[in-house]
Amino acid sequence: MTSPSTPVVTTGYPWPIESTRLANGLRVVVSEDRSAPVVCVNLWYDVGSRHEPDGQTGFAHLFEHLMFEGSAHVKKTEHMRLVQGNGGSLNATTNPDRTNYFESMPSEHLELALWLEADRMGGLVPALTQETLDNQREVVKNERRQRYDNVPYGDAWLRMLPLLYPPGHPYHHSTIGSMEDLNAAALETFQAFHRHYYAPNNCVLTVAGDASPAEVFALAEKYFGVIEPVAGIPAAPSGHLAGPASEAVRETVTGAVPAPRIYQVHRTYAFGTAGYDTITVLATVLGNGRGSRLYQRLADGKRIAQPDYIGSYGVDLAHAPAPLIITATAKDGVDVETLEEGLNEVIDSLTAEPVTEQELDRAKALLTTAWWRQVSTVGGRADLLGRYTTQFGDPTTAAYRLPQWLAVTADDVTEAAAYALKPGSRVTLTYLPEEKP
Repeated sequence: MTSPSTPVVTTGYPWPIESTRLANGLRVVVSEDRSAPVVCVNLWYDVGSRHEPDGQTGFAHLFEHLMFEGSAHVKKTEHMRLVQGNGGSLNATTNPDRTNYFESMPSEHLELALWLEADRMGGLVPALTQETLDNQREVVKNERRQRYDNVPYGDAWLRMLPLLYPPGHPYHHSTIGSMEDLNAAALETFQAFHRHYYAPNNCVLTVAGDASPAEVFALAEKYFGVIEPVAGIPAAPSGHLAGPASEAVRETVTGAVPAPRIYQVHRTYAFGTAGYDTITVLATVLGNGRGSRLYQRLADGKRIAQPDYIGSYGVDLAHAPAPLIITATAKDGVDVETLEEGLNEVIDSLTAEPVTEQELDRAKALLTTAWWRQVSTVGGRADLLGRYTTQFGDPTTAAYRLPQWLAVTADDVTEAAAYALKPGSRVTLTYLPEEKP
């Protein structure tokens, strides 16, 4: 193998960032912070549900579970025991765009965390047994029952995606996937999935906290540098869509829910674009907190919506126009037609009544607070830098997000609302309670 690339040192960010690429393609990002003796190790693998071919839905999420079930030199459950037994915490998450694994540790155990992650990157397949696979398939089925099937409104996201994105689109199905696909796949199919995607040249390793770049680069080379890259990693299907949908779609679900609820959903812009930055500000104006338009007009004003179940938020998807979800739940005695009429009035007001400076300042203050809350921890910082390296090729682009939000004007919000929130492009998902005998 050739030698690693020369580290790149970045300035102009609140914390220093240095990055390099090992000869096997692993990108390594370090943000040194000596304020506390803690480090976070965070790995972003460029594989999520959007990469799953037909017949393999739910694979990326299942590997979030399998990666804790032992590897070549680590026994089943031992990864957790070693991290937690040395004062650390750990977890993993999957979304349509990626899967990530992370642990926060006392900095004296940095080497342990890197060894554990390297062993399951390069050594999971030899340790993956039929028993482990079958066990974790049952865990995922139980998770689906607990989080989606047996919770009021729990399957809303599963229903929204097929309404928002056409068949064959990489965002058409959810990360939980199809239980039929998970049941039908053989052990060899799962082993091949890991070999395709869990490769150093498909991963970003980020370390934030009490460690020097030189130390991290040396340890990364020691433990990850021996893992061979994978040629021909399968690309995800194209997510290109021409912005908002061309027609409105509705679905009504009658089930075991306590009150009528409406989700109004629109495709907007891809995460990372100026358009989506404006949508983020728009969503905050519209439905974030007591000062938002939805709260002021539907909860405090007309009193037709429950204050605790009202809001709007974007889902940060980077490879197609991302969803903006607007939701409200009816108060006792309010019928769903009245709720929908009121909800649509507030949404339409974003084009008819320009956002005020007071609304804009409030939204920007909330976003600023949320931003600094995330980057104030080594865990939040490591995740942010891993994300921007994976999705945009450069960790320093993370520094653009807050200034982009702060640069949004009232006219920008009006234009974005006129473009993305047309009634003719709206997905309306309505939940109605079952009639009691």
